[in-house]
Amino acid sequence: MTVDLAQSAPAVAAAPPPRRRRSPRRQSLVGWGFVAPFAVVFLAFLVAPLLFALYLSLFQNQLIGGTRFVGIANYAKAFTDPNFLDGIWFVLRFSLVLIPLQMAVSLTVALILDVVTGAFARFSRLMIFLPYAIPAVIGALMWGFLYSKSFGPVAELFGMFGLVGPDFLSRNLIFFGLLNIVTWQWAGYYMIILYAALQGIDPTLYEAARIDGASQWQIVLRIKIPLIAPALVLILVFALIGTLQFFNEPQILRYLAAGAIPADFTPNMYAYQQAFALANYNYGSAISFALGAVVFVCVYIFLFITRKRGSFLS
Repeated sequence: MTVDLAQSAPAVAAAPPPRRRRSPRRQSLVGWGFVAPFAVVFLAFLVAPLLFALYLSLFQNQLIGGTRFVGIANYAKAFTDPNFLDGIWFVLRFSLVLIPLQMAVSLTVALILDVVTGAFARFSRLMIFLPYAIPAVIGALMWGFLYSKSFGPVAELFGMFGLVGPDFLSRNLIFFGLLNIVTWQWAGYYMIILYAALQGIDPTLYEAARIDGASQWQIVLRIKIPLIAPALVLILVFALIGTLQFFNEPQILRYLAAGAIPADFTPNMYAYQQAFALANYNYGSAISFALGAVVFVCVYIFLFITRKRGSFLS
């Protein structure tokens, strides 16, 4: 018996025709086509306004003499202006108190929620994150009503006992009133970042530590916090930049806190006053860039220090 090998062997599929490779120039054009919409928006709404503000900051508009080029004179004036320097000093002091407080609150809550499981933990995460979803203007107005010594619940609660409640919109307590608002609004956002970092830690590290006899407190100090140090540095930078650009909350509460928040309370408010209340666009632009320089220097110093120390939290 013979077998026809030619008929029993499976038919060999024909090889597909070789694909034509796109030229590097064509690939480059396709890439630029995808990037172009974002690039147009980025250049039109970020780069162009910045360049125009920089251009304005180099001129001075006078009632007599018109507009003339003054170079860096507006910048020299800004760094010797007591209103601008007082605003810088205020946001620096505010940062020194606010950032450690926010870090402590967000880190504590994240560590607790990392241990607790179940529906209560999910509900707690949502409730703690909720203030971040509220617009800053609405949040500031809400706290302004709560702080009110005329109809606020704090004043009424103290009034039931014949006492006078603290006035967080007064000149003496406005610092703490703003501190409470900003912490309430941003601690949940930072908590979510830290909680996500904690969820990324390998659970076998905890098991190995428990086998070695480590307590829960030692696991927190020796494993969890050192491993989420990059996330802590990240939110520290976010908090530092946001605090140095402090504007929304004091600007809204300014009309509720009579006399406690002047128009030059923070550098951003001072720039806003110069540009839009006094129509001094040139000097307002110079103040904005001077504040940007201060923010850049502060962030660079902070990143340099943390880079030099490496695992400074371990």
